[in-house]
Amino acid sequence: MNKRTIWITRTACFLALLMGVQLASQGLGNQFVTGSLVNMMLAVSVMIGGFASGTVVALVSPFLAMALPTASPPLPLVPFIALGNFTLVALWYIIVYKIIKNNLHLAHIVATIVGAIGKFAVLYVGIVLFAAPHILGLPVGAPVYFMFSWPQLVTALIGGAIACLILPTLRKALGFRFET
Repeated sequence: MNKRTIWITRTACFLALLMGVQLASQGLGNQFVTGSLVNMMLAVSVMIGGFASGTVVALVSPFLAMALPTASPPLPLVPFIALGNFTLVALWYIIVYKIIKNNLHLAHIVATIVGAIGKFAVLYVGIVLFAAPHILGLPVGAPVYFMFSWPQLVTALIGGAIACLILPTLRKALGFRFET
């Protein structure tokens, strides 16, 4: 297979896996489970599929999630979620492949922490401080304010930690080095 076909296949698989995980876990009604698994899939997609694959998964998945039969955010919030996802993916990529290149374990830990803070900051500013009050006109105290505040930091940290645990095994199982 050529590289383009492999890239398309990996990216489609990551999107399908992320949507499947989201669909299966949202039935539990727990943002911490679903959010953590989504963030884990974002980290895995960029570490295995590369920057372009991770970016596609990060940007497309929030729009696809609107088609799920479970509760999805209002359309005006989806671009902010996509931007938060992209921030996490971009920070993972930059830290692992551009800043801490020689120690993969340390790079994954730092990427987890910095990526979580970055995603949280984008979602908090974009949704809690801007979109919820100014675009949706929601009063302070609406559930959206909670959903896109500190739980985003927690779920990104948990998802990153899970990714840190499974990436070495995936790397060995798939028999290739991480894409750059």
